[in-house]
Amino acid sequence: MSSVAEVVPDVTPATRSIIYLGMDVHKESITIAVLPAGAKSPTRVERLPNDLAKLKRFLERVSRDGEVRACYEASGAGYVLHRVMREWGYRCEVIAPSLIPKRPGVQRKHDKYDAAELARLYRSGELTAVRIPTEAEERVRDVVRCRETFQKEILKSRHYILKFLARRGFVFREGTNWCTPHLKWLQHLTTEQSPLEAADRLVFREYHALLLYKLQRRDELDKEIERLAELPMLAPAVRRLQCFRGISLHSAMVLATEIVDWRRFERPSQLACYLGLVSRENSSGDRERRGSITKAGNCYLSPRLLSPGT
Repeated sequence: MSSVAEVVPDVTPATRSIIYLGMDVHKESITIAVLPAGAKSPTRVERLPNDLAKLKRFLERVSRDGEVRACYEASGAGYVLHRVMREWGYRCEVIAPSLIPKRPGVQRKHDKYDAAELARLYRSGELTAVRIPTEAEERVRDVVRCRETFQKEILKSRHYILKFLARRGFVFREGTNWCTPHLKWLQHLTTEQSPLEAADRLVFREYHALLLYKLQRRDELDKEIERLAELPMLAPAVRRLQCFRGISLHSAMVLATEIVDWRRFERPSQLACYLGLVSRENSSGDRERRGSITKAGNCYLSPRLLSPGT
């Protein structure tokens, strides 16, 4: 009895097409441009409320026609949208705004245009994605950034005090400002024996109390940062960084929390670009002209590296 070979049809599913989404994200709205892989221009540009439930329903409708790949600019919106889209099973990247190619001849800019440009450039591979920190890394980084904010506020309060006293003709001439004798002199100006007039004394006391409050809160943050520096994910990097001259515990924490994964830089030049420590260049033909460093790097790291004492 002869057997007949069974013919099995090829049921391998065809590769799904890719749909690129450019999202212009704001606090109250999200403008989304839908750009299929083979389309010349976006097939849909819609404005949605910044509501995760409505966004999820929109993505479910779009994903029926292909694999969704989305992107949006890094901004005050943070990484919430990126994380929730990854949980839903969609690929999403956050783009570095300063590295987005710009057309110098374009004089009109609006949400729909921005969304469409993001989708087009994302499809062509011309955008640079940023590294997304974990939620734990982001929380520690925010503590360090909060301390930086208080340091700037302390500088403002010191200016308030010195300028107010200068307007009233009180200038400390027995040493440098903010040394121990100067601090004692400021404290004396808050007492009833102060040479300031009653109304001026009231104003000065408020400025002085504000400065003391900021100093107290900064000191509390310093204690918390010292505790966070012992976390297993930070301790090795912080200890190694402090081996370099001029890098204190706090400077090491700024570097460790902002860079996090040092291995993502393949060459030292890439790290220098990230920090804004490469020189400007305006060369053409045989002429080579280099200028000062760009400082166009991480805004929290560049000031720290240029003036470590801050």
